Amino acid sequence: MAVSLSPWALVALFLLASSTVMAIPPRKAIDVPFGRNYVPTWAFDHQKQLNGGSELQLILDKYTGTGFQSKGSYLFGHFSMHIKLPAGDTAGVVTAFYLSSTNNEHDEIDFEFLGNRTGQPAILQTNVFTGGNGNREQRIYLWFDPSKGYHTYSILWNLYQIVFFVDNIPIRVFKNAKDLGVRFPFNQPMKLYSSLWNADDWATRGGLEKTNWANAPFIASYRGFHIDGCQASVEAKYCATQGRMWWDQNEFRDLDAYQYRRLKWVRMKWTIYNYCTDRTRFPVMPAECKRDRDV
Repeated sequence: MAVSLSPWALVALFLLASSTVMAIPPRKAIDVPFGRNYVPTWAFDHQKQLNGGSELQLILDKYTGTGFQSKGSYLFGHFSMHIKLPAGDTAGVVTAFYLSSTNNEHDEIDFEFLGNRTGQPAILQTNVFTGGNGNREQRIYLWFDPSKGYHTYSILWNLYQIVFFVDNIPIRVFKNAKDLGVRFPFNQPMKLYSSLWNADDWATRGGLEKTNWANAPFIASYRGFHIDGCQASVEAKYCATQGRMWWDQNEFRDLDAYQYRRLKWVRMKWTIYNYCTDRTRFPVMPAECKRDRDV
């Protein structure tokens, strides 16, 4: 016998079916030695490997900073690092962990930790460049002292979204809004980079606070070195495993309700600057901001 369902019953069944695909956190990062995935790139004498390469220190003094990069280039994946930032009066000092392509219209996904005077909270700035254009800065205060111990900073990047995590808490989402005319990083393989350098011309209070070299050397420490990405040549336009990796699956196309609550907590309590709400720079709200629930 045929059973007739009311429109409301059909809607309920649709919602029930839709809810079977749930967003979930990224897979647990696997810690490996520095040399598995990374190589030094400059000022080698300002780097120190400890504990068989499971820990790396970058050292900044008045002569030079230093940095390293991944061996491979990647199109999408999950990238994670445990970082302990320099301690004390670090005004003018920047510690960066980011992905970047290498051509003129480059893509880039940034964590930048901006030093501050002793007693002032550390500032974390994130940014997303697409086709050579950035200007999508967001800044938050961290809810802990990042120089007292290691904390985990991660990026999940797939065809649908870029998510920045701090200790597995999402602090920012940048959605693929190509349908709104907003470019999204999808066809330029990127390497991972990290550096410790002097940026006292802009980093702290717009350059008003200068680096106090009496506090040098400044030391940033790293562990983890996790990379789980689709490795590709720099000329590649797509990932050979596209659609088959865990980060491509439906449950990683969005955050779940709990993750959105945590993201809202960060935005309400810890955000100090968001380009989406800056009407001086952007009299008209950028198209992606509403899509990303960024207001």
